Amino acid sequence: MKKLVVLVLSLAMVFTCVGILTACGGSGGSEEGSDDSAMKVGFICLHDENSTYDLNFINGAKEACENLGISEENYMIKTNIPEGQECYDAAAELVDAGCGIIFADSFGHEDYMIQAAKDFPDVQFCHSTGTKAHTEGLDNYHNAFASIYEGRYLAGVAAGLKLNEMIDNGDITPEEAKIGYVGAFTYAEVISGYTSFFLGARSICESATMEVTFTGSWYDDTAEKEGANKLIGDGCVLISQHADSMGAPTACEKAGVPDVSYNGSTVDACPNTFIVSSRINWAPYYEYAIAAAQNGEAIDTDWTGNLETGSVVLTEVNEKAAAKGTQEKIDEVKAQLEAGEVHVFDASAITVKGKPLDSYEADVDTDPDYTPDTEAVADGYFHESEFRSAPYFDVQIDGIELLDTSF
Repeated sequence: MKKLVVLVLSLAMVFTCVGILTACGGSGGSEEGSDDSAMKVGFICLHDENSTYDLNFINGAKEACENLGISEENYMIKTNIPEGQECYDAAAELVDAGCGIIFADSFGHEDYMIQAAKDFPDVQFCHSTGTKAHTEGLDNYHNAFASIYEGRYLAGVAAGLKLNEMIDNGDITPEEAKIGYVGAFTYAEVISGYTSFFLGARSICESATMEVTFTGSWYDDTAEKEGANKLIGDGCVLISQHADSMGAPTACEKAGVPDVSYNGSTVDACPNTFIVSSRINWAPYYEYAIAAAQNGEAIDTDWTGNLETGSVVLTEVNEKAAAKGTQEKIDEVKAQLEAGEVHVFDASAITVKGKPLDSYEADVDTDPDYTPDTEAVADGYFHESEFRSAPYFDVQIDGIELLDTSF
């Protein structure tokens, strides 16, 4: 009889403990009143908050979850996840944690996200900057991007105004209006970015030229700083970038060279040289995809945000460094882009080896050999991000010199 009483008491203690853990959402716990039945959301980031690129995603994730009423207990952000098997492992861990939708933020994450989508068909997987969703044909795998080339074009307009101011002030001659650009890799995404920036600048300063150097990394403070210094030493009088650290902006501040950054304002660290920055606002996409998953609705295979959806934004102009009238000109050109009166990749503004760009087959259905498969020039302009969300403009146009192409 004594043994039976002990057994009953022991079982009672076990059930009590199980009840406590269930109410608290597991050993980590959650606040009283939280909805543990709500869909959990997972985010995978290549770096952490020290990367301007990843910080932009992290801020978008938090904003979207807050707008949707998703508590901090119901979303998880994994940082410093390399573009390798670690991405798949992170996705699997998020699935095990109960996430019903998972996002990854870097180009090299794609193959591992696709594998996770195949292995976990009941979970939705969304990958930013990827290219394969439209050819994979998976109901639970999706790509997303935004028409950031429009934002870069507008930032280029600000750069062109600054170059003209420097010419008018006698600081440089028209022939010395050379822009430097620090890029990560020779991917279409980067080529589309620096070309749209250059076209924006040249729409204002007709004599502008550009030199581009590459680092071979999305985030390398030392390499990006060295790249900026190399360009400055080569006579570039204004610098921009498609890389994710503060290396280039701080090099510009030290050298007193105007800078157009990416993914957020650097005005606090570079008050004398920062002009403006463009970035993708990921919150609208996150809100759309999460809400669709919660409601059991289909998510677009390829989703492209734009200026009108609030997915492409610019920071405030730093009037201390920018040319007079910069904000007014940006607003004017932005309205023209939204109305379809101006196209970033206007064929009339582009030549390749002295010939107009009147036809170009782009690699939209990506394969290992990057085989061109889709005519992208029509109605007088290159149709970027219309046949899939990720950029595929990879034309080397006149006026831009690549200092190295090893990456």
